[in-house]
Amino acid sequence: MDLSKLSGILQTEPKFRFRQVYQALYGELISDWAQASVLPLNLRERLNQDCPLDITAEISVDPGDKSSLKALLTWADGVSVETVLMRHRDGRHTICLSSQAGCPLGCAFCATGQGGFFRNLSADEIVQQFIFWARFLKQENKGESINNVVFMGMGEPFLNYEQFIKAVKILNDPEKFNLGSRRMSVSTVGIIEGIKKLSTEKLQVNLAISLHAAVDSLREQLMPIAKKYSITSILKAVDEYIRKTGRRVMFEYIMIKNVNDGEDDALALAQLMKKPLYLVNLIPYNPTGKFQASSPARIKEFKKKLESLGVAVTERHSQGRGISAACGQLAGKKK
Repeated sequence: MDLSKLSGILQTEPKFRFRQVYQALYGELISDWAQASVLPLNLRERLNQDCPLDITAEISVDPGDKSSLKALLTWADGVSVETVLMRHRDGRHTICLSSQAGCPLGCAFCATGQGGFFRNLSADEIVQQFIFWARFLKQENKGESINNVVFMGMGEPFLNYEQFIKAVKILNDPEKFNLGSRRMSVSTVGIIEGIKKLSTEKLQVNLAISLHAAVDSLREQLMPIAKKYSITSILKAVDEYIRKTGRRVMFEYIMIKNVNDGEDDALALAQLMKKPLYLVNLIPYNPTGKFQASSPARIKEFKKKLESLGVAVTERHSQGRGISAACGQLAGKKK
């Protein structure tokens, strides 16, 4: 799928052609311009030649748990990324989008980071992941739609900020997908410059911080980027973000056995997180290497300790583990 030439082709067309094209592409979710019968035949032929709509992808489904599906999308240059569709019991659908092919940060617990970095994705490539799942739901599930988007796939969105925020605006555009910004969330390891930029956007995108440790020394072992961005500096940026936006911020905390799940870790985390608009999200670790997951009992005890100390805390239900589609498992490798 290549939309890079779309504006140039439509430049000589009447203005109403843009609305017709947007309706066909984003509303009707066509996969071939021939399906856009409202457009003149010669225009459809040119669009098919210069702006094809096909998306090359392979879907993985866990036979034991069909609540999550993973797709590997591949572009003309051979670069691939993974994206995930999560089906919830209440009928909602959430998709996890990647913003980079690979990741340059090399977090010790993350499969994406261990695989290296290839390149940033364009806004169109990010949006194509949305289009792929939207088409899938329309075809397979009688017109069901995507309710929520999380930019928590491969890569660090704030290291590709310009394209990430452009993708957000495309998804939010009333003439395109009209997805409310409050239905979108972005996760960052704590790129302060990105947090500051997001606070100035006229978009109510939800912000999540990948924390995973309450002290810098441990966080630096798990996440090399922590050597550049200390916890104190990140929280200062978050507090300024909250002051400007009035929006709650989520702090993601992967529970790793005998690494960050002890009582001392809970006490240290509570000291940082006991603020009105802070929310801690405990995430069961999905093994990708040398670490092991905290037991359910340990997570429950950790959560109970935080709550007793006045911290707002939730526990994420892990989906997609059977197809390596859960948190930290996306690798973008072809079979």
